Order: sequence, then C-alpha cells, then structure tokens
Amino acid sequence: MLTRRTFLASALAAPCLAAPAAADLLKVRDLYQVKGRGLSDLAQQSVGQRLEIEGFMAPPLKAESRFFVLTKMPMAVCPFCETEAEWPNDIIAVYTKRIVDVTPFNVKITTSGVLEVGAYTDPDTGFVSLLRLVDATYG
Repeated sequence: MLTRRTFLASALAAPCLAAPAAADLLKVRDLYQVKGRGLSDLAQQSVGQRLEIEGFMAPPLKAESRFFVLTKMPMAVCPFCETEAEWPNDIIAVYTKRIVDVTPFNVKITTSGVLEVGAYTDPDTGFVSLLRLVDATYG
C-alpha cells in the first residue's frame, strides 16, 4: 500500500538510484595512465565497447571531414599533427558516419562511440591516431 511516507521516501531516493548512470560518462583522461604514455586499464578493458566521453572538439584538420579530435581542454589550434609515437595523452580521435558539423572549440560536448586502440592512419588526411571512437555520435 502506497502511503504518503513511502511515496516521499521513494521520491527522495530516486535521484540516488539514478546517480550511477552519470558515472558512465567518461573524461578523455580516464583512458590514459596517470603517469607515462600508456593506456589506462579502463581503456584496455573497454576495447570494442560503446563509451560516452565528454570533452572539446578541436578545430578540424580539413573541411567536410568525417572525424574530429576530442580534447580534454579547449584548443584553438592543431597541437596533435604527430605520429603515434608522439600521440598526446589527452586526446581521442572520433570517427562519425556523417560529415562533422563543427562545434566551437570552447563548447563542451559528449561523444558516444565504439573504442578502438592501435595505430591507424586516416586515408584522407594522413592523421595518425592511437585511440579512437568509431561509429560515433556527438552533441
């Protein structure tokens, strides 16, 4: 039987029950080791899984691209045009099915995609990535 007391108790508990879903939203830094240049245990265990990661869209390397780089902090210029040996530990390449609508570099976005690791060279731009989200969406 639903009484006023049980209704209030369940209404007050509902936000606490929903809180773990927010923990599923990752930050770029969660995918890298705290010290060193390697990937975190979380990244290693999440290969092939769909993840949600928040960050900032770096300025695109070329117009009408199907990928962008997600960074942990806003970046107005391209600081990551390097080889995989020099891959920074604060970015992730994001590959989408559609041409990317550029978001201002200082607006936080959330991406969702399947995690891939290992060196990959984009055939259109020559951009080399070590860590990627594929089949991704963002907003």
